[in-house]
Amino acid sequence: MPKQAKTKKAIPIWRKEDRADHIYRVAAEVMCRKGYAATSMNDIADAVGLTKAGIYHYIRGKEQLLFEIMNFAMDMVDEDVVAPAREVTDPEERLHTIIDRHAKRILEVGGAVTILLEEMAALTPAHQRTIRNRKRAYFELVRQTLEQLAAEGKLRNVNPTVATFSLFGMILWISRWYRRDGDLAPQEVLRDFHEMALNAVLRTEGVRSTEKTVGPYLRK
Repeated sequence: MPKQAKTKKAIPIWRKEDRADHIYRVAAEVMCRKGYAATSMNDIADAVGLTKAGIYHYIRGKEQLLFEIMNFAMDMVDEDVVAPAREVTDPEERLHTIIDRHAKRILEVGGAVTILLEEMAALTPAHQRTIRNRKRAYFELVRQTLEQLAAEGKLRNVNPTVATFSLFGMILWISRWYRRDGDLAPQEVLRDFHEMALNAVLRTEGVRSTEKTVGPYLRK
């Protein structure tokens, strides 16, 4: 008799990628949907396909989980946005890189993790300091970029600090309104967002056409 081929057992999605990262993403979606206070560890365990005991193998508690989600979010921003931007010498091109890469990341992976960065009050004071310092480092990169543009006469007549807060508000708000299952294509959103964000802070004569200056993500 011919040997029957073994049927491969389906691997749960959380085994296909780093387990902790998957827990952070799914937990963020659950917390955004139900609210942080109303979300239990049982809710998160059910969502990722683990027992409550199993979830505690990775996370010690809900506050620790929230802190790890925030650190995970900042790790991704550092890797996908901050590190590439620091490699760009020209401040205008650096600004393009920051806007394109951060907006694209939210459009691609969704906004749940980004939204949870606002839950700072639920963290312990020590954890708040850690996340606040990581946010501040990113903020300073953008502000210094705008200060360089001001020195070159390319920034509108606005305070670089105010402009930095405004740019972050624009970028982070994408997580609140964009739906990956909606009618707007991500490339369309990215193109229009890029145009509006740059025109918000750069002098008109300093803003080159988006068709000529788009980053690598917009050309795809």
